[in-house]
Amino acid sequence: MSSPDLRATLGGVTLDSPLIPASGILPMDPVLWMGLEGCDGVCTKGLTWRPRAGNPGVRLEETPGGLLNSIGLENPGVQAWMRETLPGLAGTGKRIVLNLACEDLDSLGRAVEALGGASDRIAVLELNLSCPNVDGGGAAWGEAPEGVRAALGIARPGWKGILWVKLTPQAGDFVATARAAEAGGADGVVVANTWLGAALDLQTGLPRFARSVAGLSGPAVFPLSLRLVFQTYGRVGIPIVGCGGVRSAEDALCMVLAGASAVEVGTWHFRKLDCLAGMCRDLQALLQARGVASLAELVGAAHRGGFAGARKERSGA
Repeated sequence: MSSPDLRATLGGVTLDSPLIPASGILPMDPVLWMGLEGCDGVCTKGLTWRPRAGNPGVRLEETPGGLLNSIGLENPGVQAWMRETLPGLAGTGKRIVLNLACEDLDSLGRAVEALGGASDRIAVLELNLSCPNVDGGGAAWGEAPEGVRAALGIARPGWKGILWVKLTPQAGDFVATARAAEAGGADGVVVANTWLGAALDLQTGLPRFARSVAGLSGPAVFPLSLRLVFQTYGRVGIPIVGCGGVRSAEDALCMVLAGASAVEVGTWHFRKLDCLAGMCRDLQALLQARGVASLAELVGAAHRGGFAGARKERSGA
């Protein structure tokens, strides 16, 4: 049997590998990107229209099963990024998945308009809806379908390329927000961003983070993220990108079986920078051992009889 086909097709873009470094992890360094193995697309760090200095104080804290982060979207702003960083990244041969955070609708519109001039160099615009909507009471844009619709009402008309929406797991009805993303014209949904957690300092009795709460990622959240992927599959007609706690080829395969067409890997890069190269090889071995010719055959297979169901579909039985 030849090597299994790992290509992933998501909303008009085909990636040679289904594994994608998630936003917020890797520096936007062209030399680093060129050396990455096991991935075709790479997410940028989160960008905003205006430059942001990020959050003060503690930004990272390890937990027994993961990592708490409160970076605060430190970035140079879209215009500076386009001048200073985009040319180098565009020459790496990697597909750029640009993570754009929605702070407010006016700045989102400005950012999308500016980025439109570089749409030939950006494979996917990944709209991050985990920032707070100050005018809407402080909840994240993605916590309710109304916020998702409002953000896409600005981003979708202004962006002619592939658009994914990265949803927050804090939503009261997660599937409803995914359906709102589809209705608003998204080409795919990323399921999901970090979960809110907290840490306290036993010397002071105060929160460790300046904003009291922080985003929890890493292996601890994998079962939660897997559940959201499983519940979202079949409820939307657009591809799902699984994200949250993946640390092995086995985890990635579970995401695919649950319904993901591709998988973003984030925190595990801190443990092993070149983790995707090994995951890619291991994923091929897992498929080969099960007689699977193409990863695409297994997308959502957990809903259709598992591996046995996939074999029946392949044989036409």
